[in-house]
Amino acid sequence: MIYQSAKDWQSAPQKRVLFYGMSGLGKTFLSNLLRDAGGWFHYSIDYRIGTRYMGELIADNAKAHAMQVPFLRDLLLSDSIYIGSNITFNNLAPVSTYLGKPGDPTRGGLPYAEYTRRQEQFRHAEISALMDTSHFISRAQSLYGYPHFICDTGGSICEWADGDDPNDPLLTELSQHCLLIYLQGSDAHTEALIRRFDRAPKPMAYQPEFLAEAWTQYLAEQNVTADKVDPDSFIRWTYARALAHRKPRYEAMAKWGITLPASEVSDVRSAEDFDALVARALDMRG
Repeated sequence: MIYQSAKDWQSAPQKRVLFYGMSGLGKTFLSNLLRDAGGWFHYSIDYRIGTRYMGELIADNAKAHAMQVPFLRDLLLSDSIYIGSNITFNNLAPVSTYLGKPGDPTRGGLPYAEYTRRQEQFRHAEISALMDTSHFISRAQSLYGYPHFICDTGGSICEWADGDDPNDPLLTELSQHCLLIYLQGSDAHTEALIRRFDRAPKPMAYQPEFLAEAWTQYLAEQNVTADKVDPDSFIRWTYARALAHRKPRYEAMAKWGITLPASEVSDVRSAEDFDALVARALDMRG
């Protein structure tokens, strides 16, 4: 770790952290709080994915839909209108909308082959965006003069990293530049996330092996063909299984840094509170 003790952390002129964990546990909350406090550069992995690595894919998908409407088709072909994604830190919907959900096209689903193709595009995009972290650390300092840096990751980082592999290329790279901080939820947090997802299911990324197994099992249990799957039903059915699949992967990654309970993160009100919380975690880690 780049900070071995509370003293290292508190005396560091340049603090660099990476937040990871399940969605809804405080990654973006902490990132926004520190950024608003001043001196912290906020690098959003999801924003980088949606602008640098998948922006063209997202825009082309929107254009393909527009081309099916004669009125819009004529305007596009004559360069009379422009279609692009208006992605922001607070609106990452274009990425999840592009990922989509597998199943019945009449209910908004994607053919499974197309769905897995987009999943693979996202996997490459997220790994690339994570590997850009050191570039943005340098950029934040040299271009903007920010001394401190936050890497705000998506919930799927654990799908591409193996915390039990001491030579994992992704974690090796990231831990050389940032203090990896696991925001750990409780069973109550997990249950709340499942209830929230059930009310408003949204696309997410899965490890390919997990997805293939889940898809096969769902088709068998529901006795349904791929083109008749209710897209929302499938991702609701998969969500709790995905969280259970991710939990041990997050826990394995925790060996590479420190852990902050989400219940303590929610009490942070200032950059000073955050500094103290990280210092305590480093002391406890020994």
